Amino acid sequence: MQAEIRVMPMDDEARAELLTFLVVGQLFALARSGTWLRTDHLIESSQIWMSSNSVQCDWFERAKLVTASRELAERASTWPFPKDEADLLRLFNLKTGWFLDYRSHVVQRLHAFCAEHLAQRG
Repeated sequence: MQAEIRVMPMDDEARAELLTFLVVGQLFALARSGTWLRTDHLIESSQIWMSSNSVQCDWFERAKLVTASRELAERASTWPFPKDEADLLRLFNLKTGWFLDYRSHVVQRLHAFCAEHLAQRG
């Protein structure tokens, strides 16, 4: 018998982590293809992240985070960001899935940026 996975409501840190994941995804897409992610890709990415992290939120909160990811990615697009495939993949800990590697200075900076945005938003 499998252990039951407990899904938790989203707290402030989970919001910041999801927003960071979406912003990194936006910048990753921009670096690889020169275009931003489409809305349906962002929604799917948020659902994958929430499932992987056993977190839930309503559609309206998720929509606000998707919208914020566009704005923040555009603001951060002038920052130093990896361009080649190997450096882009180093933003993730691929041993267990597509989880961000918070040892990366790029990820740390984007997480602080996203957390600050959410704190100011209230």
